[in-house]
Amino acid sequence: MKLLKRFRIQNIVGFLMGSIFISGLFAPSVYAAEPLKIGLGMALTGGLAAAGKPAKLSIEIWRDDVNKNGGIMGRPVEIIVYDDQTKPSNVPAIYGKLLDVDKVDFVVSGYGTNLIVPAMPIVMDRNMVFMTLFGLAANEKFEYENYFQIMPSGPNPLTDWSEGFFKLASEQNPKPKTIAILAADSEFALNTAKGARMNSKKYGFEIVYDGKYPPGTPDFTPIVRAIKAKNPDIFYVGSYPPGSVGIVKAAKEIDLSPKMIGGGMVGLQYTSIQMNLGKTLNGIVNYWFWAPEPTMKFTGIEAFLSKYQSEAVKYKYDPLGYYLPPFAYAYVQLLGKAIEGAQSFEQQKVADYIRNNAIDTVVGKVSFGKNGEWAKSRALQVQLQNIQGNSIDEFNRAGKMIVLHPEEVKSGNLIYPFPGWQ
Repeated sequence: MKLLKRFRIQNIVGFLMGSIFISGLFAPSVYAAEPLKIGLGMALTGGLAAAGKPAKLSIEIWRDDVNKNGGIMGRPVEIIVYDDQTKPSNVPAIYGKLLDVDKVDFVVSGYGTNLIVPAMPIVMDRNMVFMTLFGLAANEKFEYENYFQIMPSGPNPLTDWSEGFFKLASEQNPKPKTIAILAADSEFALNTAKGARMNSKKYGFEIVYDGKYPPGTPDFTPIVRAIKAKNPDIFYVGSYPPGSVGIVKAAKEIDLSPKMIGGGMVGLQYTSIQMNLGKTLNGIVNYWFWAPEPTMKFTGIEAFLSKYQSEAVKYKYDPLGYYLPPFAYAYVQLLGKAIEGAQSFEQQKVADYIRNNAIDTVVGKVSFGKNGEWAKSRALQVQLQNIQGNSIDEFNRAGKMIVLHPEEVKSGNLIYPFPGWQ
């Protein structure tokens, strides 16, 4: 009887051990690393969707690149994205859901100042690292120590943004004297106009017109006529894509031809708008962040663009993706490299690593200053030159978007004064 009992016990123990072994073979999820969840809101509908959708695609390309190489510190990356509909009022609820319901490990921002600012109080309350995508002086009021911004506007973003435009103008002979400033009535554009006023004072230009227009303005002809009446030497514009197109077309229609025109016009970097405006763009000087010039060939940028362009055509996104996509890839790339560099998933350790190290990305080596902006500005000033038509081949190669500033990436010379509308 004792032998039988002992035999049964041994068989039960053996069965349990075998079951545990087999379950380990056939249920690997028990032992697999938990995904590293990164959450964000992004404009997938609404006014900024044409930029937000390519940005999302770029983030997903980074996720796939990382996961093919084993993830981050052994954890596969999972991206959780909600559509903010280009509405700042939607942003707080999205980030609350990401943190409280989805339990993401890290958050990054959506696209643009107007959609970054509403997330700041939530992120700050949780002491999260906050990598952000193209916010102009978004941290100016908050002064949050764990805020980091991928747009290369520099440590003094309000003035660094347009510094190159004004520096170029001031170097011409004879030096221009007067300037008109026009901006959309929204946070980004008003910020760039504020910086333009400061730079006007610094470089000694007299402001003869200083106005703003409501987003959605259908006809810019009356505004541009009022500016022409002031006869400014320089016309500085802070605008979003619809306004940028409208202002260029109105300026051409009434032949407003200052010695320099451009500055802070969002949208002129988009392939669809470039193909729409074609030769009309020749001579405009505007901010830019990346151009297919030989001075801008950073490690990994061409490989990324090749992947992006092969996918973008399927979804009818911006087919070249020179403006936002490289930086959308870079800001999550930078976060991933910081986690690995810190060898930690703790928010503060990762933030400290970002703050104290230069990190290689597809947009170059990035170092941050005290306020979370780039330690040194690399806001480009580009002049559109040599455009002959409206085909995509006009814009996918060197010699069309000439980098004038800063000096270390300069690829050509300014045509001055503005050659007139074509």
